Amino acid sequence: MKLAYYPGCSLLSTSAEYAHSAESVLEALGVELDEVKDWVCCGATPAHATSHLLGISLPAITLAAAQKQGHNSVVTCCAACYSRLKQAGAEMDANSALLDEVNGIIEEKYTGGVTVLHLLELLNHHIGLDAVRAKITRPLAGLKVACYYGCLISRLPEKLRIDKVEYPTLMDSLLTAAGAEVVDWPFKTECCGAALTLARQDIVVRLSGRIIEMAKECGADVIAVVCPLCQANLDMYQSDAESKLGRALGVPVLFFTQLLGLAMDVPREKLGLEKIIVDPIPIFAGKGLVEGSQLL
Repeated sequence: MKLAYYPGCSLLSTSAEYAHSAESVLEALGVELDEVKDWVCCGATPAHATSHLLGISLPAITLAAAQKQGHNSVVTCCAACYSRLKQAGAEMDANSALLDEVNGIIEEKYTGGVTVLHLLELLNHHIGLDAVRAKITRPLAGLKVACYYGCLISRLPEKLRIDKVEYPTLMDSLLTAAGAEVVDWPFKTECCGAALTLARQDIVVRLSGRIIEMAKECGADVIAVVCPLCQANLDMYQSDAESKLGRALGVPVLFFTQLLGLAMDVPREKLGLEKIIVDPIPIFAGKGLVEGSQLL
């Protein structure tokens, strides 16, 4: 299987461990990624909040580039990138006048119809859980995981949703296939504060702290995420949340692909575990997944 791949900005910078672990997992599953040439930033939240046309045109550049490379689908890992590409593509598919206007802006001949896939969707529905299970060589036995989806992956317009809006389960299924014990908890789609990191850090600390605290109360050893911003907020501000709450939390926050990669025996240098601020190694060691500070 060969697919167009849109990494987006975060996966080439602050969340490089997400990219490396995702690419390694897909390689193990026999998927060849063809990175979209000349892709641009999807605009994330600021673009479409500033201008609807800008919020459509930026993703359109990437969709047109994928089409030009001969692809009719493109996969991405970032929840924000997925949300923007998926919604922009759907709007252009449904509105030929908008498609023509956007083509004039980006100076391309995008004809529409490129399918946008999130990695969760690809793994569950196109590759399949049986294929994932077949690649698991070190089951995550005894590891209790809280799957945290955040806002963007679950709160798409109804016709574009790939999972249950209030209680999504695609990540749960994958990590269960990897041998982990997925915990039942009520904060799967609570907001972490998102892009308020700079403007209202106090809100991010409060919201992120509530999410981590709930995961811990529900018995989770670690939290698994699909969004670079969620990972940054929950990991980077955990110590601030502990100070506010007056107690230790100590819950590592990892991308779900890092956990899948661990279960598939992906080399440690491709997992980026050292980038996690709340160190997961002691917990992994306690579960027999690592020995001391080294992967078995």
